[in-house]
Amino acid sequence: MLYRDLDGSEADSPEDLREQYESELADVVESVGVERAAEGTGIETDRLGALVDGESPELTVEEATEILALSEDEPDAEIVRAEIEDRLLLGMTTAVLDVDTIAANLDSDLSGKEVHQRVEGRAPMTLAEYAEIHQFIGEQKR
Repeated sequence: MLYRDLDGSEADSPEDLREQYESELADVVESVGVERAAEGTGIETDRLGALVDGESPELTVEEATEILALSEDEPDAEIVRAEIEDRLLLGMTTAVLDVDTIAANLDSDLSGKEVHQRVEGRAPMTLAEYAEIHQFIGEQKR
């Protein structure tokens, strides 16, 4: 789910999409154990434990890809990060969107420049920001 293409039908809102990402990540952490996940990612055990407990700790996309990479069924974190960036950029192209249009339609206070930096991986992006951007692009592709 984290790095899959979206068409806007997967979630009713960015919050719903973020919850789906968090559920996927929590399953990975639960399967390998919080301690092992902390060792493998460098993320604090309290944040990983909160994730497993159904809470929404603030995570970056980079941290999420590191968690996902702990799963034997997923590629390593660098590949997932590259896929995320590629899919966002391709989605923007397919939906004929520019970063200013995306920024204007987000609830967060990101500027077009900040969206651009996040989409290209030049600035950290929270999972919440990613869900909002990913959801908007997916909806516009329909």
